[in-house]
Amino acid sequence: MRATRKQTMVWCRRMVVTAALVATAGCTAEAPSPGGAMSPKARNYLTKALDIMQRNSLLSAEVDWTAVRREAFDQAGTAQTPAETYGAVRQALRDLEDQHSQFMDPDQTRKTLSASAEEDVVPPEGRMLADDIGYLALPPVPSDEAADDYVRQARAAVSKYDRQGACGWVIDLRSNWGGTMWGPLAAVGPILGDGNTGAFVEADGEKSVWTVKNGTPRQYLDDWGPAKPLSRPMPPAAVLTSRTTRSAAEAVTIAFRGRPDTRSFGEPTSGAPTANVYHRLSDGAAIFLTQAREADGTGRVYNGPITPDREIHDDARDPSSHGDQVLMAATRWLSGRPDCRQ
Repeated sequence: MRATRKQTMVWCRRMVVTAALVATAGCTAEAPSPGGAMSPKARNYLTKALDIMQRNSLLSAEVDWTAVRREAFDQAGTAQTPAETYGAVRQALRDLEDQHSQFMDPDQTRKTLSASAEEDVVPPEGRMLADDIGYLALPPVPSDEAADDYVRQARAAVSKYDRQGACGWVIDLRSNWGGTMWGPLAAVGPILGDGNTGAFVEADGEKSVWTVKNGTPRQYLDDWGPAKPLSRPMPPAAVLTSRTTRSAAEAVTIAFRGRPDTRSFGEPTSGAPTANVYHRLSDGAAIFLTQAREADGTGRVYNGPITPDREIHDDARDPSSHGDQVLMAATRWLSGRPDCRQ
């Protein structure tokens, strides 16, 4: 089953279960003949899970599917229930080697898809640094539903320090390990600026563009509304990354690539600048399958860790270090920008 735009690119739409995701087409290849007493129900479940992977994986053309299927059925052995094939499904996803796809059992899937504003979400942090430099740290937020307060708090901080005369901004993504990209992107939208800031790029080259309008990802304008514009549009920006910066946070990092008067500092990111699509299985479990790479506003496609413009070991939590070297390098650069020179 090939994913359509209605089939929930995890970061491109809210995660909505549709009938199209519940039903999968027949096998793309014959499953191995029973080597024991695997039940028809377990065999059908595993076959459909492998079909989803083969038809939709970003790296499908590079995978030896005959070997993957054989190994999956060997591992499942005499499974009698869908649950007894979970290990085989997980191993098949690991065999794709895309560093991002994952399987969730029904309980994990239910918890992920029901994430709400009541969750324990670390709020964004804003403050004013020396030399009138604004600072905004964007921790992870697990879902769009949990992002409402997150976006509101971040925008309030941006507006506050903009009124106080912030001449440039530090965007700190070092603690952001993923979740949804849209909340952080909306939070930083007034600083990032409007326009096409990036895209998902599928294996066949088809693109789904990330467009920011009035400081908000276009498809979320009805949810979060327009952001208040800055008194200094398109200020200089320094983006901080670490090896923890992953997944959705890498997408936000990419959105700043190619932006004028922007520089990145810190460590290379984790290396999963890709987008997953949600596929529901018959028992409520789900495959979150990597189906697209990510490109910046200039069209450059990323694959693997994103190296910052200035690579600096992130030693802020090292007691023997002399302060946050990454942040200090970023603020020195910003202080020298024309907008920030005293």
